[in-house]
Amino acid sequence: MILDDISEFAAALPPMAPIAGLDLGDKTIGVAVSDRLWSVATPLETIRRKKFGVDAAALMALLEKREVKGIVLGLPRNMDGSEGPRCQKTRAFARNLQGVTDLPLTYWDERLSTVAAERALLLADTSRAKRSEVIDHVAAGFILQGVLDRMQHIKRA
Repeated sequence: MILDDISEFAAALPPMAPIAGLDLGDKTIGVAVSDRLWSVATPLETIRRKKFGVDAAALMALLEKREVKGIVLGLPRNMDGSEGPRCQKTRAFARNLQGVTDLPLTYWDERLSTVAAERALLLADTSRAKRSEVIDHVAAGFILQGVLDRMQHIKRA
């Protein structure tokens, strides 16, 4: 089920279960996972995209292994907040993913997540080759951390 509201997404999750953040690109899927307390996002892996069936199988195998119980997809809005073709592709991927999993899905505005990931990697003095290798799952970590921070805020309110 796709839940547009983070509060509803959080309510649909079992307690003490990790969630995953995805940074969807045309060629890759960056994956990050949370801890069981929903406080820290850890960049995990980048899946090279082939076709949906292969991508979904690789993703679900990875998420099962990590006992993930919810999925956050970065929604690449335009800088003015509007949705373009990349958002449509992300929403289509989520709808297709619903056919292979019962896990709750939600979206998170990912504007500038790749920029933030790139900046963090530059500050860490990561080589250009290594940056291109890890940028997608580091960006997924930024996306997921945004959701985790929001969920912690909701819990305190």
